[in-house]
Amino acid sequence: MAELFRRELIYLWYYLDIQLRQIAGYWILGMILGSVISVFGKEKIHRLFTALQGKKLGVLGVVPASLIGIVSPLCMYGTIPIAASFSEKGMEDDWLAAFMMSSILLNPQLLFYSAALGPAALLIRFTSCFLCGIAAGVCVRYLCRNKTFFNFSDFKEPASHDTDPNLLLRLLKNIGRNIRATGLYFLIGVILSALFQRYVPADVTASLFGRGNRGFGLLMAATIGVPLYMCGGGTIPLLMGWLQNGMSMGSAAAFMITGPATKITNLGAVKIVLGLKNFMFYLAFTVLFALAGGFLVDYVFLR
Repeated sequence: MAELFRRELIYLWYYLDIQLRQIAGYWILGMILGSVISVFGKEKIHRLFTALQGKKLGVLGVVPASLIGIVSPLCMYGTIPIAASFSEKGMEDDWLAAFMMSSILLNPQLLFYSAALGPAALLIRFTSCFLCGIAAGVCVRYLCRNKTFFNFSDFKEPASHDTDPNLLLRLLKNIGRNIRATGLYFLIGVILSALFQRYVPADVTASLFGRGNRGFGLLMAATIGVPLYMCGGGTIPLLMGWLQNGMSMGSAAAFMITGPATKITNLGAVKIVLGLKNFMFYLAFTVLFALAGGFLVDYVFLR
């Protein structure tokens, strides 16, 4: 028994070592990049979004709004108060919807993490999140015309933590907060991926999420994104293992949409801002976009 236990530990360490070698560098560099943007570029990014307000772009404003949401380094709890301040300044709801949706789905730090999945997955993640933000803005503009979609009355812009007069210390403190916020989830993701690779046969992953089971696989991927998605960095090792074991790129795309959009810790804040009716619309939109996007990605890859 002791020998068997020791052998299993050796196997698990082998998989852990592979995972860490493959992805740890992306995690470290992603944190540094995210902190640099947060400390030195966040205010400029948000001023850029505010500057759009004076331009008569109409529905086309959702395009730059979605892109700015992606490059904004804020998490959900930072995005909502910032969006509330934009709303107070008269920003249109459809532009806010595009900004918030894409910001919830992706940020520069997570985008850099996703490079560990390969160039195809990186491009799909960026494109799908960008288009999802645009689609959210268009839906709000035309389906909620002459109605107020958001209620930011309970949210105010938070005080910035990046206040140290020494720029180097400000950056180091931001990196430290990033490590505390993502480090544990990253480690859990690596451990779960190692356990998955060791004890779940590759053909099981292929049968559940592979191209031969497209409809059910996409639905499964979209569904498990809800309970499994706790931190973007923590899911990258899992996705890497699943893709290596036969998960289709479409299923991965569906997971990358529903996961962050329905993250359990975020849904309460989203419901407060949207109200019950709009909250249900948000959930339905997210799942339908994820499934449609997954089908399209698999169709392209199969061709």
